[in-house]
Formats: sequence, structure tokens, C-alpha cells
Amino acid sequence: MPVQTSLLALGKCLACLEFMLFPLWRGLGAGVGGGWSQGWGRCLRWEPPAQVEGARIPMSEYPVWLVICRGGRARLSEVCQRGKGAIRLPTEMLSIKLPPLFDIHQIPKVFREDGIMSGYRHPQSSALDCVLSSFQMNNETVNIWTHFLPTCTMSQESRHICYFFDYTALSLYSLGSAISYGSYVMPDSWVNGWLHQHFVPIAVGNTLFCTSLSCYSRFLEVHSPKKSKMLRTSAFVVPFIFDSVPIFYRLLLCCGGICSPSEAVPSHCYQVSFALLTCFLFTSHLPERLAPGRFDYFGHSHQLFHVSAVVATHFQMQAVITDMTSRRAWLVAHGAAPSLLGTMGVLVVSLVLNLGIIAIFSAQLLWRPCRAPPGADKEH
Repeated sequence: MPVQTSLLALGKCLACLEFMLFPLWRGLGAGVGGGWSQGWGRCLRWEPPAQVEGARIPMSEYPVWLVICRGGRARLSEVCQRGKGAIRLPTEMLSIKLPPLFDIHQIPKVFREDGIMSGYRHPQSSALDCVLSSFQMNNETVNIWTHFLPTCTMSQESRHICYFFDYTALSLYSLGSAISYGSYVMPDSWVNGWLHQHFVPIAVGNTLFCTSLSCYSRFLEVHSPKKSKMLRTSAFVVPFIFDSVPIFYRLLLCCGGICSPSEAVPSHCYQVSFALLTCFLFTSHLPERLAPGRFDYFGHSHQLFHVSAVVATHFQMQAVITDMTSRRAWLVAHGAAPSLLGTMGVLVVSLVLNLGIIAIFSAQLLWRPCRAPPGADKEH
């Protein structure tokens, strides 16, 4: 009897599942001696089946859950016929159509590769198409996945060096901001002044300071993690404060009601607000510190830090573009227009200097394990 009870319980669960998912079947066979509705009710009430007179329908023609319940009157073919219509819509909704592939003669010449004749993705693929194509065999699939091979062989030294390049990229971003601010955002009264003339050279020095200090902080990460975090944060806060001095001055003038009207001021306000929020999220580790374990995968501070930084960058670009278009004539008239040497030239020089810093710290990092005696670096 325990086996029969288990089968009846399973039958009831399957019947309830069918009732929830496919209500279209509920009235199936209702006109055939009240069979379906009565049998359905018996299944839900766990009542023993009534004796059926005459020839019995083969058990193989019943749906499996009705066979277990032993109370159904509908044949399997009828249920399947109705079921096809009921499940067609969700099946179509869940189906994903992979992007089509093209042969070499179907795409523009600029996208063709020598000797590669087929398997080309659409030249104007959407973001979703690009993601789906990563799981579709085309002539780029293996290229995409082989980019992840280095992650299986990365040493601790390689990880640190990758961070060195990350810090350098952020330093160069701060330099790009300084060049943009010095060219278009500088207050009218500061144009051609001492700070304006030395603004970009000082920003170059800030990039060297930022990269050097942040790279050095990684050597303290094991023994002094708090000091390492403090030095790294300072390395990026100093360039941000220096770059933002012209914006702070303009906003203070506007708060005092003595600034010249500018459409860029609201965007500057938003950019500064989100930049400060970015710094707060990076240093506070909120909200995960308030509820450890609750934000391990979604919503922790580093994710919010990325989102806030992107939003700040968006408003920053909007503000700079607005200042550039609205003040271009005035800046040209006062001889303050940017030059190729003062923009791209400065970036190239700063890039070379920062790569030199990376080389110095990388050499020290790689040389240290070679000269250390056995067992002297247990924590690594």
C-alpha cells in the first residue's frame, strides 16, 4: 500500500501541475459521459476510481498522470492534440534564433580575410548578435574563446603586472581629462594665466605620481593591506582634485550668482556628484559591509562603483562637449585653442614615461622571487 499511496500522490502533483500550466485541457472530454471533469475531480480528491463497464481503453493511451490516478476518460491522443496548441506559444517565446552567417562574397571587402571563405558574421551585428555568436560556430568563435587561455596560466607576478597597466590606463584617463579641461573648461579669468599655461604639464606629473604610487601599493598588499588601499586611493584622488579645480571654481562662482550663464554647468554638477559617489563606493565597501554575504554576486560596491564611474564619465563628456561648442569662438579669439603638440604630443610622452614606470616595477617584481632564499616568501 505505501507504493500505491506514493503513486497516487505523484498523480495528484502531476494533475495539479497540468491544471496550472495548461488550463485549456480542463474541459477536454467533458461531454463524454462527464468523464474528464469527474475523473479530474476524483484525482484531486484522491477518490478510488469507479468501475468502468464494457471494454476498457488500453492503459497505454492514457496520459501517464491519468493512468496513475486511474480516473481519467481522455485518451492520450486527445490530450496531446490540445497540448500542442497550449505549449506552442511558450515554446516559440523561448526559442532563440541564432544570427545568420555569410560567405565571403556576401560581405563588404573591408571585412574579408584572406583564405577565409565562409562563416562571417554580419558586419552590422547588434550587441545581442555578438553575444549569441560567441556560442555559435563561425570563423571568429575560436578566436573569441582562445582569449581566455592566459587566465589558466596566470601567475601572481603576471596578475600584478596586469594591474600595473590598469593603473596606467586610469592615469592617462586623468591626463585626458586635464587636457580637455585646460582647453575648454578653464574659467574665463584664468585663461592664459599661470595655472592655465602649466595645467597640462602638472597633469603629466600627476600621471607619473599616480602610476608610481599605485604600482608601489601592490608590494604592500600582503603585509599592510590597509596602507596599500590608502596609498592607492590617494594616488587617484590627487589627480582628480587637481583636474577638477577649474570646475570647482566655476561651480562656486555659480553658487554665488556671479558666474556667466552656461549650459554646461548642470552637467558639471552631475559629473562631480557621481565622481564623489564613485570615490565613496570605492572606499566604503557599502552595502556589503552592512549585510555580509547578501551582495556576493549582485549589488556589491565594486559593481556600483563601475556604474557610478560610467555615469560620471557620461556627464563629463557632455559638459566638455557643451563648453567646447559654446566657447570655441571666444577661446580662438583669445589664443587659447588647443594644439596638436599640447594634446596628442603630451599623451604620447606621458604614455612612454608611464610604460617606463611599469617596466621598473615589473623588473623589481620578477627579480624579487629570483633573489629571495627558499621559504622566504611563504605568503606568496
